[in-house]
Amino acid sequence: MIIRPRPHGWQLLYILRGSIVPAVAPKVLAILLLSIAVAAFTELWHPPGIERVSVAPFTLLGLVLSIFLSFRNNACFERWWEGRKLWGQLVYESRSLARLCNTLLDDPPLRRARICRLGIGFAHVLAARLRGRDQALAALPWVDAADQARFAARDNAPDQLLAMIAAELAVAMRAGQLEPILFAQFETRLHAMSSIQAGCERILTTPLPFAYTLLLHRCAWMFCVLLPFGLASSLGWATPVVSAVLAYAFFGLDQLGEEMEEPFGLESNDLPLDAMVRTIEIDLLDSLGVRPLPDPLQPQRYLLQ
Repeated sequence: MIIRPRPHGWQLLYILRGSIVPAVAPKVLAILLLSIAVAAFTELWHPPGIERVSVAPFTLLGLVLSIFLSFRNNACFERWWEGRKLWGQLVYESRSLARLCNTLLDDPPLRRARICRLGIGFAHVLAARLRGRDQALAALPWVDAADQARFAARDNAPDQLLAMIAAELAVAMRAGQLEPILFAQFETRLHAMSSIQAGCERILTTPLPFAYTLLLHRCAWMFCVLLPFGLASSLGWATPVVSAVLAYAFFGLDQLGEEMEEPFGLESNDLPLDAMVRTIEIDLLDSLGVRPLPDPLQPQRYLLQ
């Protein structure tokens, strides 16, 4: 995610870091070169009948294309925002789990530390799962050596960590150190964390319909490629400028929607999962009285991941 002050004045013209320009620059350059060639051909050779080419069809196509791009971008932003809400809820549920541990688990202190560390491990492993990283490696610092073999035997690593937390609480309940009604309070937190994992996996494994995305890609290219032929007779040498600006707008909206469609990736506009995992890590270690605490992640060249 790009974290930087809102641009103003001349900054609007030259800011590249965090903009969509680097991703769409090759496409816009291709349309610019094509429009220069079309304008030169029209101005220098004056092909017969070129004056009868009207811009009206392109106006209608551009209107329809903008409406469909708006619908797609709204759907993509909804996926992005749902992912952010799910991770915000995970921060809340993790803090609640740590608070319950400190309040309801008196003895032994090692059990509280074990549960909180497994909660931190859940956040790390879930982020690794969503980003295609090594889940076992992400969990390694937070799982005891005695449990690593059992952990490696499961394919669903985040769910295994929740099961290990539940097993630890069940031991306390059977030993009479935790009342069943209090165990249900912990189970509610674990259920919510499992629901968050399922919600993130739903976003990850259910992209927008491919045919819809492909249709918009094709229409954007057709519009931008054919537009110079409709503008050349009326705008002349100004055709490349108008064509490039419109190509930037349409290709930019298309690219932005494509990045937001997969909110858990490593693109500039994706969610900062690593930073949110670090927040959970700091909060739960703080609840255990661990010092020194790790520092929050900061944006690097305005990019927070």
